[in-house]
Amino acid sequence: MTFLDMLRAAERQNNSMLCVGLDPEPAKFPGAMKGDASKIYDFCAAIVDATADLVSAFKPQIAYFAAHRAEDQLEKLMAHMRKVAPQVPVILDAKRGDIGSTAEQYAKEAFERYGADAVTLSPFMGFDSLQPYLKYHGKGAFLLCRTSNPGGDDLQAQRLAGVPGEPYVYEHIARLVQGPWNTNGQLGLVVGATYPAEIERVRAVAPTVPLLIPGVGAQGGDAVATVRAGWRGKAGATSAPIVVNSSRAVLYASAGTDFAAAARQVASATRDALQAARP
Repeated sequence: MTFLDMLRAAERQNNSMLCVGLDPEPAKFPGAMKGDASKIYDFCAAIVDATADLVSAFKPQIAYFAAHRAEDQLEKLMAHMRKVAPQVPVILDAKRGDIGSTAEQYAKEAFERYGADAVTLSPFMGFDSLQPYLKYHGKGAFLLCRTSNPGGDDLQAQRLAGVPGEPYVYEHIARLVQGPWNTNGQLGLVVGATYPAEIERVRAVAPTVPLLIPGVGAQGGDAVATVRAGWRGKAGATSAPIVVNSSRAVLYASAGTDFAAAARQVASATRDALQAARP
């Protein structure tokens, strides 16, 4: 199955657009785990076990593992997700952006070392920075487009003089992903839940590509506005999937020994809110 096949199947099976982001911060771990970086795998695996039937994807953020020399724990976690939730695609949040042999190594890291189904990338260096990832059959990539941080305005919200219609930079990226860059049919876009109006503009330009939407939960994104802006489909069938990510609100729902049960409760409520918001 390709990444998009897996994503659509997981969305149907779990009746969900929710992605749980795995951003482990040992300082926020519950109880006896608190401050112990050797427990990153244990913490994340418990979250995965508690939410695997509620999500359409998982999204581990590589920096949270690398900062604690926990890449081996990430490898172990990837294997665990494959075992307990083989139907749920895993998006490695790495935001890589380089060219040539360096990009080839990053692609190898994502798809061979960690076995991810998709990866997040920066498009700033252009199409040739994507090509090494596109060589992996069936693997997906989400390109940064309209991100959830205020500083995204510095570049993404600037007009492109000389381009027909003078689109915003983020609109131009969306057009490229909808069109000539999407040579394997597995590309998507990252658009922040904090900008629902921009999500709608992106969707108008790129009506069929999947959207990865961070920012719901701790970052303050409106789940209902997000879904209404980005979801496309009818009679329960998704024509252009959206993957709505929540990390901290799920991971740290409780500081007690019930953290996994609390995470499940928040994930379930978020999933239901997202589903109820479909037009």
